[in-house]
Amino acid sequence: MDIKILSLILSLIIFVLVIELVRREKLTFKYAFGWLVLCVAAVFFAVFDQLLFKISGFLGFTLASNFIFFSLLCFFVFLSLLLTAFLCQQNNRNDMMAQKIGILEFEVSQLKKLLGKKEQLTEK
Repeated sequence: MDIKILSLILSLIIFVLVIELVRREKLTFKYAFGWLVLCVAAVFFAVFDQLLFKISGFLGFTLASNFIFFSLLCFFVFLSLLLTAFLCQQNNRNDMMAQKIGILEFEVSQLKKLLGKKEQLTEK
């Protein structure tokens, strides 16, 4: 099998899989966007492989495969940074929710005490 056809098939399979995960709401579009961009770029460079060789030669890579591995490494480092930022945001939201729940529980216990005292006064 030709490597162009193999890379096209794999890229399209991953693209369809990501779309299906978004459709089933197992993956949000915010997280799927990076994978979709990567799949589209893979399809583009599989079709226009001479452009890939020209870009890699212009950037000083002897082999196009080295350029691909370097690009993927950069992409995954960037994706890791984005996921870390999303994780920190989620952690801050969880902390805020825990504080709000604690305040609500305190207020409910105070209201229960207040209602208990009123019931005791009305019984007497």
